[in-house]
Amino acid sequence: MTFIKITEQPSQYDNLENKSVLELLTDINREDQKVALAVEKTIPQIEKLVSQIVPRMQQGGRIFYMGAGTSGRLGVLDASEIPPTFGMPKTLVIGLIAGGDTALRNPVEKAEDNMEAGWNDLQAHNINDKDIVIGIAASGTTPYVIGALREARKHGILTASISSNPDSPIAQEADVPIEMIVGPEYVTGSSRMKSGTGQKMILNMITTATMIKMGRVKGNRMVNMQLSNAKLVDRGTRMVSEELGLDYEQSQRLLLLHGSVKKAVDAYREDNK
Repeated sequence: MTFIKITEQPSQYDNLENKSVLELLTDINREDQKVALAVEKTIPQIEKLVSQIVPRMQQGGRIFYMGAGTSGRLGVLDASEIPPTFGMPKTLVIGLIAGGDTALRNPVEKAEDNMEAGWNDLQAHNINDKDIVIGIAASGTTPYVIGALREARKHGILTASISSNPDSPIAQEADVPIEMIVGPEYVTGSSRMKSGTGQKMILNMITTATMIKMGRVKGNRMVNMQLSNAKLVDRGTRMVSEELGLDYEQSQRLLLLHGSVKKAVDAYREDNK
């Protein structure tokens, strides 16, 4: 069967330069509304993946995101949000992008075309069979990602893929392929749009569900968040106050002493048994 890149198909809209700003924004929003529905269809695969991630992480495993361009940047973004949101070490979810950190802001010529570079990057982190490698590529054809997934799988490492084309090469290399079919982009081939939006949604789902199952959320609250600014200290103080029935000032002293809502609440309860 011939592999067809839906992500490269012509936009369903044309003569964009002749449209008004309102028309452009309305059209883009109409296309964006398709993304959540496309993601919804992938939930069974996401569930399958998260169900295998959690026990691995409980044994010390890590998640590695791998991608190039927009896909790589989104992986790095999701990984970088885990420590402040859930109070986890930055070494548990790691985003790797073809071309290294330079590629976060500037394109690195031909970096994504190197089939060996992805596995080399993983080896630099001492990848092992408790870890999980998730390849992200809208086209599903990025050599940097394909090579990494292929080698990881050979070494008994759980692999997954997120792509916007059915039956793509990266899906063939993944134990758990997630295929989010959002259709042609508003600007032909611009996968930073619907594909990127859908990738961000799926990454949020994977790590949020994982962190909740890892015990990093209580009720519906980020009780392990880092207190890195005044807004978060205030939020944490109010959490402690509501949980323990203490006044604001006492709650804030307790929070700042222990460094997180969970530690503050646990310590107070231990001291007041």
